[in-house]
Amino acid sequence: MQTLTANDLTLGYGDNIIIDDLSLEIPKGEITVFIGGNGCGKSTLLRSLARLLKPKQGNVVLDGAAIAKMGTKDVAKKLAILPQSPISPEGLTVHELVKQGRHPYRGLLKQWSDEDEKAVNHALDSTNMFDLKDRPVDSLSGGQRQRAWIAMTLAQDTDIILLDEPTTYLDMTHQIEVLDLLFELNEKEGRTVVMVLHDLNLACRYAHHIVAIKDKQIFAQGKPEEIITCNLVHQVFEMMCDVTFDPRFGTPMCIPHGKGRCIFANATNAIN
Repeated sequence: MQTLTANDLTLGYGDNIIIDDLSLEIPKGEITVFIGGNGCGKSTLLRSLARLLKPKQGNVVLDGAAIAKMGTKDVAKKLAILPQSPISPEGLTVHELVKQGRHPYRGLLKQWSDEDEKAVNHALDSTNMFDLKDRPVDSLSGGQRQRAWIAMTLAQDTDIILLDEPTTYLDMTHQIEVLDLLFELNEKEGRTVVMVLHDLNLACRYAHHIVAIKDKQIFAQGKPEEIITCNLVHQVFEMMCDVTFDPRFGTPMCIPHGKGRCIFANATNAIN
């Protein structure tokens, strides 16, 4: 199983430093979620881990090798990334999109193989998209479209999958559908999944490991039940809240303060 580590990373755009001297080891075979306020550097860090952004200092190590020195196809055989709100060419079918995930294994002289077809079919089956493979991607619902893109990343057949806000613009039903899919891929196939999520409660439900980012650094990291507290939410998001437990899953659940109808005099079972 591949390993992914960031060493002393400093990231930014021009003179604007977004991440400063950050080190991180992604747990193998687990789901890791980056959380933090808008503009804190979650997506910037994810892009750097995928070699889409060159560090100003430090390096990213993938399976024991500096990712900056690896060939593009070599990286793509070990690590797949799904950016935020990807757009496919008009009229492209699901099957055609998923086949693009085999690009790292293609060459000028290499014909489409049984192995390629097997990988594509497995990706379609795993995402429940096989019956929709001939549909244009732009004709699908939001949840179906996101599953099609995830199928493309699965066709790359990598141990590590990075996703930048995979539930953005999806309604509640489709958010759960996509996160359930990623959870099952981790459970059944042992894929290492790294995501950026805005919904703290969903992050706590699905993540084995949470990384909270603030002030260009890691503010805290660990199991959700160990690090998600009222104090962390206040420090990282500048928001007062109560933290209790999800009655179904037992994971931390954040109840933000603010205006609105209140039928109880006091919150109970809060984690300080």
